[in-house]
Amino acid sequence: MTWWRDAVVYEIYVRSFADANGDGVGDLAGIRARLPYVRDLGVDAIWLTPFFPSPGADHGYDVASYVDVDPQFGSLSDFDALLADAHALGLRVVIDIVPNHTSIEHPWFREHPEYYVWSDEPNNWLSVFGGPAWKRDQATGRYYLHLFAPEQPDLDWHNPDVRCEFDAIYRFWLDRGVDGIRLDVAHGLFKDPELRDEAEPVPGAELHSFDRRRAIDRPELHPYYHELRALVDSYPGDRFVVGEVFFRDPDRVAQYVRPDELHLVFNFTLLFEDWSSDGFRSAIDRSLRSLGTVGATATWVLESHDVTRLPTRYGGGAEGRRRARAAALLLLALPGAAFLYQGQELGLEEVELPDEARQDPIFFRTHGERFGRDGCRVPVPWTRSLAEWRDPWLPIPADFAERSVEAQEGRAGSMLEVFRTALALRPHGPFGWLPAPPGVLLFARGDVMCAVNVDGAPFALPAGEVLLASEELSDRLLPAGAAAWSARANPRE
Repeated sequence: MTWWRDAVVYEIYVRSFADANGDGVGDLAGIRARLPYVRDLGVDAIWLTPFFPSPGADHGYDVASYVDVDPQFGSLSDFDALLADAHALGLRVVIDIVPNHTSIEHPWFREHPEYYVWSDEPNNWLSVFGGPAWKRDQATGRYYLHLFAPEQPDLDWHNPDVRCEFDAIYRFWLDRGVDGIRLDVAHGLFKDPELRDEAEPVPGAELHSFDRRRAIDRPELHPYYHELRALVDSYPGDRFVVGEVFFRDPDRVAQYVRPDELHLVFNFTLLFEDWSSDGFRSAIDRSLRSLGTVGATATWVLESHDVTRLPTRYGGGAEGRRRARAAALLLLALPGAAFLYQGQELGLEEVELPDEARQDPIFFRTHGERFGRDGCRVPVPWTRSLAEWRDPWLPIPADFAERSVEAQEGRAGSMLEVFRTALALRPHGPFGWLPAPPGVLLFARGDVMCAVNVDGAPFALPAGEVLLASEELSDRLLPAGAAAWSARANPRE
């Protein structure tokens, strides 16, 4: 099997993972020093969020150059050293390319204005970050499109020169040896060339309110992704492209991984569900059906740098952390590829930051709702003293000390050790549901049975050795909020 079809990929938010030079911002040297930790966790690959030169209006997702490293993170030689060390440790490396838009400070904006989407009069399109998606450029008197922040003008992918530029960018990094590319806003890129209004109004302030058809999800994307697939497949080593396609409907997601298009797409269907057995079962069934229909590999995500941390979403406190531990066993038992987010293996909760500490541009545009993503981007706590971060770019709460790597490493039953064991024992083989009472999810993966008691009565595990449980069990009874893997007594049944 191609490696990425069953991989576990660990997302590293570069500025918050590890700081080697003591300036409070994570960097490539810090990541390189912590690669043995990632290897020992048991994942197959790392995904690095953008580390390219950027003015930082959206923390790297506003790119000013696609073929260099921002000095705050290091240099190209630092990247090459990180890549070499990762490969030596058996880890593959995925980088994050942002093709939908650039920074307004990218030289293209002034030197090649034809690369961007312009209009003499704005239409009714709205920005994901809130408000109109158009801003008047004082130098030209025309309006440019920005589906995200005003500092992130959208590129015109109908211009063949833009496509040529990105072909060269992809080749630059593939030639350096990267193993995969994550495409940010992969459902965006092409816009309606006539810039017609959206047929129905859409909410303007909701993150990823992508129920639109003129500004995104255009048919022109699919032949382009055939071309991109061919480019990446021309390189040795089973390289791949995974697209960020942020839709709730897995049928809509599946259109991007039809034969010979993107290798993988992020499937957020499970992430959008609350703690509910019916919701989880429906999300899994819909995902497997939709992606299976086009012969695609399912992917599973519960956390990322864009969403509230899982324990907080699942109720917060001790109960939220219990549920997050159980969800880890669910996630890692499902068929296909899984994506983890740094700190997920530590059970980190969302951090409620004071207004003066927040830096997310969404927060400042939707301040009335106090919405923002900084709370899931707080730096990783490595030691109990938290001293490894001096003046971190976001404050680290004191209670992170007991959730630090140092506090959890080697401690039986800690979230970190549950993740390490789960990754070492991760099941493979055919997937199939098994009969279970209300509130309980029970399925087989090969010779392993996964039971998750989401919201049911205490459930007696069927016969078979218990391989791993999210918490200590009494008399093989699985309480609500817990999960377990066990060996199937009769795997051929």
